[in-house]
Amino acid sequence: MQSQIHAQKQNFTVLPQQIQLLKLFHLNTLGLQQRIQEELMENPVLEEVTSEEDEIVESSNDESTQDYQDESEYQDDDIPDYKIEHSNYLSDADLPQRPIPEYLDFRKDLKQQMQVLFTDPRQLLIAEYLIDSLNEEGLLEQEMSAMADDISFQNNKLIGVEELEAVRQRLIQLEPGGMGCTSIKEFLLLQLRRRGGECRKTQLAIELLEKNFGYLAHHNIEKIISHLNISEQELREVLELIGACQLKPLAESSGPPQRDAVIFDFVVTQQGDQLETTLFRQRSSTLFISQSLSSMVAKGSCDKGTAQYLKSKLSSAQWFVNAIKQRETTMLAVMKAIVKFQSEYFKDGDIRLLKPMILKDIADQVGIDISTASRITCNKYADTHFGTVLLKDLFSKGIENEQGQAISNRVIQKAIEDVVMTEDKKKPFTDQQLVAVLALKGFNIARRTVAKYREQRQIPVMQVRALWTQTDSAR
Repeated sequence: MQSQIHAQKQNFTVLPQQIQLLKLFHLNTLGLQQRIQEELMENPVLEEVTSEEDEIVESSNDESTQDYQDESEYQDDDIPDYKIEHSNYLSDADLPQRPIPEYLDFRKDLKQQMQVLFTDPRQLLIAEYLIDSLNEEGLLEQEMSAMADDISFQNNKLIGVEELEAVRQRLIQLEPGGMGCTSIKEFLLLQLRRRGGECRKTQLAIELLEKNFGYLAHHNIEKIISHLNISEQELREVLELIGACQLKPLAESSGPPQRDAVIFDFVVTQQGDQLETTLFRQRSSTLFISQSLSSMVAKGSCDKGTAQYLKSKLSSAQWFVNAIKQRETTMLAVMKAIVKFQSEYFKDGDIRLLKPMILKDIADQVGIDISTASRITCNKYADTHFGTVLLKDLFSKGIENEQGQAISNRVIQKAIEDVVMTEDKKKPFTDQQLVAVLALKGFNIARRTVAKYREQRQIPVMQVRALWTQTDSAR
């Protein structure tokens, strides 16, 4: 005898259009422009209004276009092409007086190497994503789990942390070595292992970083000597070896100044005491549905196959335009909430006025999910009267000062950096001394917190800073 059982289940299903919308949220201005161009090429129903500036440029190009010239017109031309080539884009008054240096993007160089290293399309996709995620120092700042989620959403493919990590390990082997390391500790270990593990000093340095890095960060010399069973002289030699290593794969910025590379997503202006927030460029108003093709579908003036194709493209175009509008509306709401939350900072541009703020604060204020707020603020820049602001730099947790006020940890990190910059280079401060100096400034924090923030600012321990000073003096 058959019996029926009734049960209730809750399933969470993400629709394809929701995934596409999340992808649009994640894009910055340049990425959105590329996405719109792809949609315009694929969908004949979608059209774009050309701006007046573009029309002027286009008309001027049309006027300067010459009729077809026969080959005989160039036969008596004795002037080499390279001597007049500059006239195509420079006036005589603007000729360069010195060679223009060529800039080679390290990401482009890595991708060229990657074409040889990876043959599997899936691994190639992951490698490109990791390379694009590198910061200007060649390190990966994001958590592996977060990057796995992002690349999965972007490509509609489930990519796990293990698969991402396997590609990252191969990426580290490219030149310059260490590109893709997730920490300074990992990069230091990579350099030491490349030296060869036969040397006792190198073995001790590796063991120090692997098993006693916490003691090194807290400059606990007695513990290190005890655990490694070495003398003070040997420890000094080990620290000198570590101090001779690079801290970052790219010691100096390999790219052009950031102001030349950044395309803004928002503009924050100040009128008196009022702050005004706008999008750098609004794209939804430039996109529209082709009226001629829409009327063909409405009148039924085309065959069945064509009508079905146009209906599909019409629906896709309508969704795309609405998605761009929703993206812009949500982005503007999020940015206005951030500016309102950090109004004192945006008025003066003083990092000391930055308040503790997490994604949940903004998500609750706007009424969106935290993951949506994360994608909207990821890799986005705002143009302000005091410079360019990366939105992710505005989010930080906080601690209380002597007066019980919440202070952003970025303010404390900046205070640590300022103290280290002004310290006696021959006698750098220990972390415990930094605690005392910060206490005088009103920041009562523990030594382990100072060590944590110092590492986040990529400031070496006192012993390494002292070694650098000795090395510079010797030179």
